[in-house]
Amino acid sequence: MRPLQRHDLADALTESSLRIRSLLYVPVSSERFLAKAHERGADAIILDLEDAVAPAQKDAARARLADAVAMTRRGGAIIFVRINSDPARIRLDAEAACRAGADGLLVPKAREARAIAALADLLEEIELDVGRKATSLVPMIEDPGAVLDARAIAAASPRVFALVTGGEDLATALGAEPTPDVLQFPKLVVHLAAKAAGVRSFGLLRTVADYNDLAGIETSAHEARRHGFDGASCVHPAVVPILNRAFSPTQAELDHARALVAASDEAQAAGHGAFEFEGRMVDEPVVRRARALIENA
Repeated sequence: MRPLQRHDLADALTESSLRIRSLLYVPVSSERFLAKAHERGADAIILDLEDAVAPAQKDAARARLADAVAMTRRGGAIIFVRINSDPARIRLDAEAACRAGADGLLVPKAREARAIAALADLLEEIELDVGRKATSLVPMIEDPGAVLDARAIAAASPRVFALVTGGEDLATALGAEPTPDVLQFPKLVVHLAAKAAGVRSFGLLRTVADYNDLAGIETSAHEARRHGFDGASCVHPAVVPILNRAFSPTQAELDHARALVAASDEAQAAGHGAFEFEGRMVDEPVVRRARALIENA
């Protein structure tokens, strides 16, 4: 069999998954939250088997994954499942999520590339059995060693679709408080690792736990977009529209980008390389950013 390639993963995911701005956590153990999840407007829903589910309810939550995936997919969102990191549960959770038809898995406390590769091998076996396309992986970087090894983790398998930094767990591992100034540097390190590996990067340069600070979240979301993050997760539906707006180009940005690309085309037709646009010298990297913004919109 031909080895899985990263473009196979892109083919397996729907076109909209390549433009994920918002990812909403929903505990699988809550019927009330599951019933409304598809109405929240999130580009992706993370069905949570880990922190949001009490230990005594984890097996029952796993058993209802098939119903949960079908229920939350009704609005067209991409469906991820956050599995447990406990060795006794990780394989059971991964298999259940794959068989339930989830588009991908969030892998908490990812520490080693070889563990991600082993999980990818397990998924391949299950996919062959059920006849489905590739399930993506989103390693969650949540301790100092994993931050330093993030590039290797991102490159562990073509199934890796994105990286996420878990701010609360990382702060705990550091013996620190999850303030923006504490989290900014390690989150940017993981962000650079994701971009170096050619995968998505999701997150804000702060914790997502303080969901009542909507103004602060909006400021942080715009900051994250300026750094090149592709989107971010949230634990409350009130944050979803904030993320969708912040990680989308404005009409003014689109107009500017289209005018710049048109000026670039005219300059190339005239045999020029760099050219002046709105009082600034423009060269190829600036034009590529403008084209990327238009394509992403």
